[in-house]
Order: sequence, then structure tokens, then C-alpha cells
Amino acid sequence: MFRYISVAVLFFLCSCEEKSKVVPEEQNLPDQFLIVLGVAQDAGYPQAGCEAPHCQKYWQGDEGPRYATSLGLVDKGSGKTWLFEATPDFKEQLHLLYKASNSTSVLPDGIFITHAHIGHYTGLMFLGREAAGSQGVSVHVMPKMKAFLENNGPWSQLIKLQNIVPRQMEADTPVVLTDDIQVTPLLVPHRDEFSETVGYIIESSSKRILFIPDIDKWVKWDTDIRELIKTVDVALLDGTFYNNAELPNRDMSEIPHPFIEESVALFQGLPEEEKAKITFIHFNHSNPLIFDGIEKSDTEQLGFKIARRMDIIGL
Repeated sequence: MFRYISVAVLFFLCSCEEKSKVVPEEQNLPDQFLIVLGVAQDAGYPQAGCEAPHCQKYWQGDEGPRYATSLGLVDKGSGKTWLFEATPDFKEQLHLLYKASNSTSVLPDGIFITHAHIGHYTGLMFLGREAAGSQGVSVHVMPKMKAFLENNGPWSQLIKLQNIVPRQMEADTPVVLTDDIQVTPLLVPHRDEFSETVGYIIESSSKRILFIPDIDKWVKWDTDIRELIKTVDVALLDGTFYNNAELPNRDMSEIPHPFIEESVALFQGLPEEEKAKITFIHFNHSNPLIFDGIEKSDTEQLGFKIARRMDIIGL
């Protein structure tokens, strides 16, 4: 049973993490799959104003950006695609999703939003009058998120012009996409200044994928994440910060996330086959896991995975 697929036949794109980034050709992919379109925290990599050593490789032209966290969902049988998150890197990620699918439409058949923080919904602006001028793109949101879009510009104009159509979801209630693909939102505790926050279970007739890019702390959730992991095939989990010392000039209690060190300690007692399901994603630009260093190697040696852009997860 495969979870991740590495594809040998590739074509080249610019504006990538490496000097030449690749996209798998559609014919080499499974009939249903998720594709990782970005792995960074909301503000991407590098972040605005960063002149630290870890940002210099980008400014000096030695590497490309890491896009903000997003997933694409492809069903080749129906020719349909969906996006999870509308990030500031929306246009690049839309192109990557289109090239990896056999869809006849560049625009997705729907977009699932987790919450109202900048890296998760602001890409909707590229569907508006000044940009794609789309018509009727379904945007699946929870009630507070829907109200936020309806009552605040420029998002309200997208709705007024029918560039997007908000589709209200209910927690723990599946959204049926095809005969054998559905998506279920799970409420999670997070800094809910403007909306509630959800993760998703994305499932086909044979696979269940858990996607929680943002949560305050695992112990704040009334669901035991270790038990939930047992019910899925792959768990893409919040890996924003490596430890509490990562941002010396910021009060990290104001931006709570499960530190990688905390998650590793929590999951360390799981059987190897359960740990192997866990893939960390949504890395702040200061997180050493976004680079190929000792921290990444140590984490992988403990049995965990680190998400990379263009990872393919078969459904």
C-alpha cells in the first residue's frame, strides 16, 4: 500500500525551491491523489523584512521560495480538482495543480478554507475583478468564516460579483465531492480572532488523510490526536515552530502552536507504523525543518516525515 509516490518523468518550472523545480506529469500519477503545493507558514519563506542568514540564500538568488501551506486534490476520473487553502501564493499553486491534473479548467472546482489567518484565505483575491474574474467558484467555509467573507471587503465584492460562492459547512459533517471522495471539517482550538478554525479529514473509498495545519496545542483539543492518527493513513500536522527559543524577539505565547519538540515527545510512544503516518507541515521561516540540516535528519530518524512541496499522496 503506497502513501507517497515519487515520479521519475518530470518537466521543469521556474520560481521554485530548488534551482529547477519539477512537476509530475499527469499520466504518471494515481487516479486520485493529494499534492502538496506549499509547506511554509502563512507568510511564506522568506518572510517580509527578513535579512537573517537563513533568508540570504533567497535574496542572493541561490534558492527559490517555499510557498505557504496548501494541498491540491485531484480526481482524474471526473477531471475535477480542489484546493485546500487560498494562500498568498495562490496563482503559482493553481498552476502547479493544473499541470499535475487532467482537468480542462485551470480554476479548481472548489476551495476549502481552514480559517481567517492571512496564509489561508487571502489568495481568494486572485479570483476577483482585478484578476481572474472567475464565476461561481465554490468556497467551503464554516459559519463564522462565511460571515467574515460576506461582511468585509474586498471579500464581500467577490461574493457580490459571484466570483466565489460560499458553501457553509458543519463540523463533523462530510462534504461529498464525488461518489467516493468526501471531506469532513474538524473544529480545532486556535486563535480565532475572525473565524473558527478547522482541520480536515479527506477520504476516498480506501484512504483517510488528516490535515491540521494550525492548532494552538494538542492538549487544548478535546480529541486525542494519538487516537485520531490510528484511524487515518496519513496525518499532515502543524509543525510551525521547532521549539520555544525560535523567535527570541517575540512572545511565543501570543502565537501558540505545538512545537516540534512537544509533538515528537507526545508521539514518541506510538508504534512505528503509527509514527510513520505523521508528516509535519506549515513551517515558519525560522524553523530548521524547512532546511536540510541536522534537526530535519534527527526528526526523520525518529520515524517522522517532513512535508516537501510536490509530495504526492495517493488516495
